[in-house]
Amino acid sequence: MAETTGRVVGAFTASHSPGITAWPERAEPAKREAVESAFTEVQKRIDALAPDAIIAVSVEHFTNFHLGNLPAFAVATSDSYLGPVTKEMGEFLNVTQRQYPGHSVLGRHVYEFALQADFDPALVEGGLEFDENFCVPFKHLDPESKYPLVPIIVNGVNPPWPTVSRCHDFGRMIRRAVEAQTEAQRVVVVGTGGLSHWVGLPESGKVNEEFDREFIDRFENADENRLLSYTAEEIDAAGNGAHEIRTWLVAAGAVQVPFDVLAYEPVPEWLTGTAVAAARL
Repeated sequence: MAETTGRVVGAFTASHSPGITAWPERAEPAKREAVESAFTEVQKRIDALAPDAIIAVSVEHFTNFHLGNLPAFAVATSDSYLGPVTKEMGEFLNVTQRQYPGHSVLGRHVYEFALQADFDPALVEGGLEFDENFCVPFKHLDPESKYPLVPIIVNGVNPPWPTVSRCHDFGRMIRRAVEAQTEAQRVVVVGTGGLSHWVGLPESGKVNEEFDREFIDRFENADENRLLSYTAEEIDAAGNGAHEIRTWLVAAGAVQVPFDVLAYEPVPEWLTGTAVAAARL
């Protein structure tokens, strides 16, 4: 009997502001409840999907890369990942430092498939360490670290960035890669980052609610013409951290269906327009 090939069975996106776990009490109670309830709902949905692996897409905040080596895309292929990178960061984020399990076989397959699909991601065979990018959302989404991860990094922190359409195409490639292997039959894609926020700038603490709600409208309707029309300058209006929406576009490309935004709250106390969404699969 032929082996069953893999498929993407779910896709989710979420913000990863440190405030979500480090100082949740600073948010207005109703906003905190809305966001945490949405995270709980996504955790339940992931558990119901029972994935063999999660492809986790995020940026990274110069924890592993730096201005002298900043790839547009990177695929990690280890059996485990340390996060947060230091115990001190763990105390700051209120996340216990641990080894997150990795799915090295799927990671290697995605990397090699990407090369054949005319993408040229960096290969990270060992030593990729997590910061808030994965540690914050996965404290809610997989608190026991049950699911092996394939971490994928997208440059959303410093120009020049990959275009929004290239990020969407990268997500489409991920789906084809999953469907071209048999090691992980049920795969979930999770994109983390955004929405509007400013990092290390005087505007830090501002939220561009107009930008966020417009992005959500395009995202929920899977309106690719509008979703992929963003210029770097338009995203800049929502802060340098808003470029992390590229991770949402990778997740969208992996499923190409509308999403339901389960919560959106402008939370200046968390320094971020904070949202959680789920694909309508």
